[in-house]
Amino acid sequence: MSLRRRLLLLWLALLAVSHSVWWLRDATPPRAPADRLVPVNEVLPRGAETGRTRCLVYRDDGSSDPAAPVVLLLHGSPGGKQDFRLVGAELAGDYRLVAPDLPGFGGSRQEMADYSVESHARYCLQLLDAIGVESAHVVGFSMGGGVGLCLTELAPERVRSLTLVSAIGAQELELFGSYRLNHAVHGAQLLLARMARWLLPHFGAADGWALNVHFARNFTDTDQRPLRGLLAAWRGPALVLHGKRDFLVPLEAAVEHHRLMPQSELELVPEGSHFLLWTRPEQTAASLRGFIGRVEAGEALTRDRAAPERLAEAALPFDPGGVPAFSGAALLVAVLLIALATLISEDLTCIAAGLLVSQGRIGFAAGCTGCFLGILFGDVLLYVLGRALGRKALAKAPMRWWIRPAAVERASAYFRRQGWRVVIVCRFLPGFRVPTYFAAGALKTHFGWFLLYFVVAVAAWTPVLVGVSAWIGEGIADALNLVERYALPAMGGIALFLLLLLKLLVPLCTWRGRRGLVGGWRRKRHFEFWPRWAVYLPLTPWFLWLALRHRSLRAVTAVNPAIPVGGLLGESKSAILEGFGREHPLVARWTLLPAGGDERMEAAAAFLERHGLGFPVVVKPDVGARGQGVEVARDEARLRARLAADRQPLILQEHVPGEEFGMFYVRHPDEQRGRVTSVTDKRMAWVRGDGSSSLERLILADPRAVALARVYCEANADRLDEVPAAGEEVVLGEIGAHSRGAIFLDGSERLTPAIEQALDRLSKRFEGFHFGRYDLRVPDAAAFARGEGFRVIELNGLTSEPTHLYDRRYGVLHAWRLLARTWETAWAIGSRNCRLGARPASWSQIINSLRNKG
Repeated sequence: MSLRRRLLLLWLALLAVSHSVWWLRDATPPRAPADRLVPVNEVLPRGAETGRTRCLVYRDDGSSDPAAPVVLLLHGSPGGKQDFRLVGAELAGDYRLVAPDLPGFGGSRQEMADYSVESHARYCLQLLDAIGVESAHVVGFSMGGGVGLCLTELAPERVRSLTLVSAIGAQELELFGSYRLNHAVHGAQLLLARMARWLLPHFGAADGWALNVHFARNFTDTDQRPLRGLLAAWRGPALVLHGKRDFLVPLEAAVEHHRLMPQSELELVPEGSHFLLWTRPEQTAASLRGFIGRVEAGEALTRDRAAPERLAEAALPFDPGGVPAFSGAALLVAVLLIALATLISEDLTCIAAGLLVSQGRIGFAAGCTGCFLGILFGDVLLYVLGRALGRKALAKAPMRWWIRPAAVERASAYFRRQGWRVVIVCRFLPGFRVPTYFAAGALKTHFGWFLLYFVVAVAAWTPVLVGVSAWIGEGIADALNLVERYALPAMGGIALFLLLLLKLLVPLCTWRGRRGLVGGWRRKRHFEFWPRWAVYLPLTPWFLWLALRHRSLRAVTAVNPAIPVGGLLGESKSAILEGFGREHPLVARWTLLPAGGDERMEAAAAFLERHGLGFPVVVKPDVGARGQGVEVARDEARLRARLAADRQPLILQEHVPGEEFGMFYVRHPDEQRGRVTSVTDKRMAWVRGDGSSSLERLILADPRAVALARVYCEANADRLDEVPAAGEEVVLGEIGAHSRGAIFLDGSERLTPAIEQALDRLSKRFEGFHFGRYDLRVPDAAAFARGEGFRVIELNGLTSEPTHLYDRRYGVLHAWRLLARTWETAWAIGSRNCRLGARPASWSQIINSLRNKG
């Protein structure tokens, strides 16, 4: 076992133990002796209740005087009631201090339906009801300011005054200033928190981390856009307390909150940071004491008593020019976030950076730097993955979901010829960058040179996209606002436009793209290229009728009692060939190579030596369908590479030259002789060279080959740029499977009584076989007509087809009639076998065969 696999198993074991400890442990957060609990009804967004009861932990400290003013202290995110420990010690003698751990934080850490500031405000109202508090002075720190603002909307009569300490508010002055961009960042933050929670062996500690899932949910569940309206609507006394050096909530936010509340007092701490509760507790407490004292004395202003000039100023629309540019630590964080965002979507991030430049939030150089660093990191990461994982990784998830091996083969060929030009050009071509840069690593190209090429390509691309986006920034903002107003129809229209652009308009710009559209149209027009579900779905009522007629849906699986599930799917090819005996002269010689690795080469060599065989040989999965994984290995190096890369059980079979046919054989249990009901003449597709066109161009120009251009291009990836000589015929494939590009023709004229008798004798040797298709190779046509000299390379059971139905001369109606008759025959044979004592497959066997179809 490799070191990588041992480390993976160790990590999985740790993860299993970690999750077991996490689920079995007592999840109750630690609580101090002074903590109190109050039951609250869990709420959904907009206030609907779930019917479940949760616990809210809080502290009720300070003055015991019943007449003392009540102060509700709302912490930030992440945080807890302990955020006010120092400030509370200064205020305790004069006020009754109620400090809850808001749901998701501190002692109230638990799974909740919603963690938004609005839901937190509703829990606070339930707390005040439970402890008998009619009204309170509300102090909100950071995210707690949003909770306080929601309280002013939900129950303004219960808020005696509002104090915002380093608090959030207007959306335009939060992070990037855009709800969409901010929520994209918070969504990524939530994703990372959930990945850490589920993919790291933390043994339950992740729930106690400051930046945990609940913290991320607090931001993703909260919509800050309504807070501007709440600031403008609050009519009671207000204090805005803010540090001039706050790098999380900018000073301009405090100024804007003060403008929107014309009755508010603004106090700015000259050297204060965001964390006034810890760095300036005495000064903060003094400011609160003075303000609350003025409110209690009736000296604090309300909106009704605000100065006219302040009211007029509050009525003015928001001026985007007042949005501050990022600077210092905030600028560094912004650049880092932009760089990280490029890993999700490079183009959208560059557009967003351009929008920030147009708004003056970030400089053009800083925006380009963030995009440049992120894109360059992503490109180098692709190179490193290609170098570390190599081509073996392409056959495994998740790489096979994103990168097709054939795409890497093509990119590799381009590298050998074009080198640095490919790296730069692919930066500007959608869809080419990922396989090309992965191929650069897989080919182990010189990292230094390619790093230089990456830098040049990214440096050329990034400023263009960011600059164009900044130039039309207002237009982008207007479009985003329009999308926000008409979200669903707008997104549908955009998706339709992009689909049309990518699938139709872009391909129309090149000859290759136009031929691709022609191929797509022909795949839809000619049923021989249709996916199997499209061919079989209309036959579903017929299958149900046959099941009712024979009083069993499973009876058809008894059509071939000797083959598991009758040959529905997932059957072993080697087990079927064993039914004829190991050394039958009409069966191509073969051997089974069990699952394993390099050691199977010795068994393969022994098989070839024992039978006097040389190369080429055929390698294919023991379980598989429709030609998947079938390969002709033309030399020892290719065979060795296949055995090393593919560790599933494989069949090694002699390569039989000549023509290939599919013979469908049927014999009812009560009949002495069987018959061949279908003959398929399998032809390999080819194109003829003209001395000037590349093989790829010849494929795209061919009227039929263009419909399967992807199949043929993948099969010939390493020679697509070769130019065949004039008149040279180039065979595009060598596997007799329709899905691999073979042409199927009706070959019924090739059937002779001698062939039919030979197949009948062969079939009777396989006791329990009644229905299926032989795949034959014929080295000598004359001998074949006499029923001699052919070789069976495969036998398929229940789900095999009379494949001559894919002859272009026939249509889909002919195919449906033929398939209907074929399945009617299968059900009749299966039902008769059941009456003779055969047992149909169980549902579990059927499900397993579908799961293991290869």
